[in-house]
Amino acid sequence: MPENLHPPAALLVTLPGCPHCPGMKRLLEKLLDEGLLATLEVVDAASQPERAQALGVRSVPWLALGALRFEGQMTPAELRQWAQLAAQPDQGLRPYFFEMLKSGRRDRVEALIREDPARAAVLAALVTDPKASMAVRLGIGAVLEEFQGTTFTQAMAAPLIAALPTAQPRDRADIAHFLSLIGGPEARAALTSLLDDPDPEVREIAREAVRHA
Repeated sequence: MPENLHPPAALLVTLPGCPHCPGMKRLLEKLLDEGLLATLEVVDAASQPERAQALGVRSVPWLALGALRFEGQMTPAELRQWAQLAAQPDQGLRPYFFEMLKSGRRDRVEALIREDPARAAVLAALVTDPKASMAVRLGIGAVLEEFQGTTFTQAMAAPLIAALPTAQPRDRADIAHFLSLIGGPEARAALTSLLDDPDPEVREIAREAVRHA
């Protein structure tokens, strides 16, 4: 593994009788032997229920790779991919957020942002990602609604505003809506500038946001 990468610590939560847990453990042990994991800890939720509860485990196998959390069986390729992404948090968080939002698990995204609000900036990059489906965009909006009135998503404002000059009309409309949910002086100034946007939908969103600011 390159010197600038740091293998993540892995934590696997299992239960006796779980059909997928032994296989996950073997795969993780292989990754540990290859140096793709720094450490591997296995927790039996039956004998350590308080630990499993504190981790928020609802089903097994449950896996933490650094800051990333997963539930259910994973293929060898998926485990390897996420272990490698977890070793580079700056790059790994974006595909993780993408996958969690696409699959309707925005609670994972919200939990990581609560731990470190700077991580919200990663969501801004997804807004102009051409691969971002409607589910991803709706997920971003739901995250912002959850944090509306707080400072948890302020880190999104600057990168969203920076993306406006080259963004497509659909993206500008989404950015305007998201800025209205983020709030703050930066967002209000950007929304005011969008009152003269060439796209009528963007102008309408900006007008509504400025009116209710």
